[in-house]
Amino acid sequence: MVITARALNRSTLARQLLLAREPIDAADAVRRVVALQAQEPASPYLALWNRISGFDPVGLDSAVAGLRVVRSTLMRITLHLVHSEDYRAFREAVEPTLRASRLGDARFTASGLNAADADALLPELLDFADRPRTGAEAQAWLGERRGTPVELPAWRMLRQYAPLWHVPAGGPWSFAPRPSYVAAATRPVLTDPDAVLDSTGPLIRRYLEGFGPASVPDMAQFAMIQRARARKAVQALRDELEELEGPDGTVLFDLPGAPRPDEDTPAPPRLLPMWDSTLLVYADRSRVLPAAYRKLVIRVNGDVLPTLLVDGHVAGVWRSVDAGIEATAFHPLPEEVWEALAAEAGALFAFLADRDPRVYRRYDHWWVKGLPAAETRLLTPA
Repeated sequence: MVITARALNRSTLARQLLLAREPIDAADAVRRVVALQAQEPASPYLALWNRISGFDPVGLDSAVAGLRVVRSTLMRITLHLVHSEDYRAFREAVEPTLRASRLGDARFTASGLNAADADALLPELLDFADRPRTGAEAQAWLGERRGTPVELPAWRMLRQYAPLWHVPAGGPWSFAPRPSYVAAATRPVLTDPDAVLDSTGPLIRRYLEGFGPASVPDMAQFAMIQRARARKAVQALRDELEELEGPDGTVLFDLPGAPRPDEDTPAPPRLLPMWDSTLLVYADRSRVLPAAYRKLVIRVNGDVLPTLLVDGHVAGVWRSVDAGIEATAFHPLPEEVWEALAAEAGALFAFLADRDPRVYRRYDHWWVKGLPAAETRLLTPA
């Protein structure tokens, strides 16, 4: 079976709840979309606002406070919000990547620590973190345990590697700039190759549920795992998967019965948050993000700007300003699209008013530096 680029786009949008908002619980929605990138605390809230009909942020507050949804360093060595029931398999699957990148980092080894030291320290660290601990408390504990002060960069590498969950701190988006940490309730098995292999299959299945159909390079990009391991996991799942031919002849895999809407299915405009996962989880990001706009949206330092989604593809960026939502289109848009974007912007501006009206304001420098635009409009509430 051959699947077109447009049909691939619609498959992603359907699985990511972006073809139509659905009446679904926040924790269930996080599970449906698999993972929400969360280094900016507001982004998971805005992601779910785009996906849940009548989204009440209190629902996500509650899910986070009750640790049904957890924030931790996972795929692509980045903070994600995931359902707690997915955490262990995801963490075991990314173990080799996290171990090499964090424990092999010069900022860690310069302290005199090595991977073997981390293995010895982790059980005690997790026991220490049986209740919320600030970063300063954990860093001080580590220094006492070592008998010598441990610099902040070394502690940062260790806590990104350790199976720690960020502790909700209230505020507009649940997490503070300097979070506290608690040991994961479901502790993964680390440094065990069998655990890694056993968890790769579930990770691949969950990825396809949220983002398929996809190629082996796409799967590897999602989790930042070696392509050989992703390929091995696919081979082990071969009897459970369908094989398709992508628009450029690429071999794609999918779960039988997974949503694959007709390519002509309408895709309403959306105002996606910073670091929305749909832009980042494919080796070929043109499924949603046109190649011509990639460097405009994904900046040189890794910032991923909030985007306008038009007909299922990125068409520009947006930011919140005092009077409303400023929308910058990279190419001309029909007037009816601007009207639909204005309706979305009015609802978003009202949503932000109770939490953080100038969300993402610390990223305004990207606009100050200038963005190429076919048109920029200030979309104000009706």
